Amino acid sequence: MAKKGDWVRIHKVILPAAERTAKLPDDTKKVDFEMWVKGTLQNETAEIGDDVTIVTAVGREEVGKLLEVDPYYTHSYGKFVPEIIEIDKQLRGIMKFGGEN
Repeated sequence: MAKKGDWVRIHKVILPAAERTAKLPDDTKKVDFEMWVKGTLQNETAEIGDDVTIVTAVGREEVGKLLEVDPYYTHSYGKFVPEIIEIDKQLRGIMKFGGEN
């Protein structure tokens, strides 16, 4: 079970195949245009497969189906480290305000 504030990954269909432009290559227009994105869970609790709301690292709000809690890259960079999210927030604040906060 995921809880509010957890780092999660969601999936969302942006544009179903039937609504895609005819100008695309045949193999491309046959599939949905999809998005997978990570962010902090905004729902109080959620189970895998639930529709949830997240806020991404850049502050964008997105809605989609919950796929994973504490997602991490599987190509040998190691598991998710929660402290990295705080470092990212601090660094963005420094870059935005020139270190005045």
